[in-house]
Amino acid sequence: MALDPSTILILTIALAAAAALYLAVEWGSVREKSLLYWSAGFGVITVGSFLALLRSHGFLLVGIWFANGLLIIAHGLFLAGVAWFTGTRLTRAWYLIAVLWLLMLLLPNEPWWSRVMLSIQSILIAGITLRASFLLRPHGVSLSVGAVQLRYVLLLHGLFYLAKAGSTVALGAFVDLAAFRGEVIQISLIKGAMAIMLIALSMTGTERHRREERIEQLAARDPLTALYNRRALDMRAPDLLDQASPASPGALLLIDIDNFKQVNDLHGHTAGDKLLVALSEIIRDALPQGALAARLGGDEFVILLRAASSEDAVALGDNLRAAFAQMAREAFATPKAVTLSVGGTLFERPPAGLGALIERGDMALYASKREGRDRVRMVPAV
Repeated sequence: MALDPSTILILTIALAAAAALYLAVEWGSVREKSLLYWSAGFGVITVGSFLALLRSHGFLLVGIWFANGLLIIAHGLFLAGVAWFTGTRLTRAWYLIAVLWLLMLLLPNEPWWSRVMLSIQSILIAGITLRASFLLRPHGVSLSVGAVQLRYVLLLHGLFYLAKAGSTVALGAFVDLAAFRGEVIQISLIKGAMAIMLIALSMTGTERHRREERIEQLAARDPLTALYNRRALDMRAPDLLDQASPASPGALLLIDIDNFKQVNDLHGHTAGDKLLVALSEIIRDALPQGALAARLGGDEFVILLRAASSEDAVALGDNLRAAFAQMAREAFATPKAVTLSVGGTLFERPPAGLGALIERGDMALYASKREGRDRVRMVPAV
């Protein structure tokens, strides 16, 4: 089968439709809005490529103006998907591209209009695509393999359209949009089919990596408080514990809510959950740089500090007690005050394990409970 323009367009329609369907299926399973934008973009390319076939039957307005306009819209949807993926808000100035394209309808129907139209269209698409590539640059963190691939595929795609814009206005360039004639158009059709495959694969890889990251994050987090769970703490604690030395000891604080059962009994378990979430937010706000916090279960929390003195640990515990007591007093009326008991210990050398350190924290916590609750107690360093 000869690769004439009509054949290439039919191939493009098939590839774009397959990409649109595949990304739509992916969106149906993960509900990532960027996938929906990208799927819609390929859907628009499918329609635009079908309309482009009509120009060979004399339907020039639909086959040229509408088809090329849809190609611009499709790239705009790609940009919208990348913006959503990166959490970037696009300015309304990008909508002016559609206005500019409509103004091109005022171009006189002269022999040179094909070159001017193709040049302007190429510049618009290049601008959209290069902006999308720019949004995918690293923001202080490494990108996933899929995102890096998408970034460079879009970059090359945008640079191709810049080169295409320049070639269409070059002296001696022959462009006939109505008949698909001219080397620029032939190359663009072939390159477009290839770009669809590369862009679609890159988009899918980008979102799949993000989905895997989110699954991993969910597995490491307590579902109620979003603090680390015990399993995640066990995995992350060794690095912090190994840094302990007599000159730079670490500290563990074990936290338990006093009279927590009253809240559940008098106000319901939903109120108890709200109290746990509020405590987690207080802990998160007070957490020093490099520290770890986790919910061990029930109303028990743990904090691991690096390079902390006994005074630092006690001061942190007292700050948590004061903030929590005020919040609980204002939120829920109970016969007995809902407060925090805190037990802590220092470690001047890497302990045998996190479990052994928590046992020492338990000793201090029980001492705090025995002495009347709502206080911080420390046991000697190990």
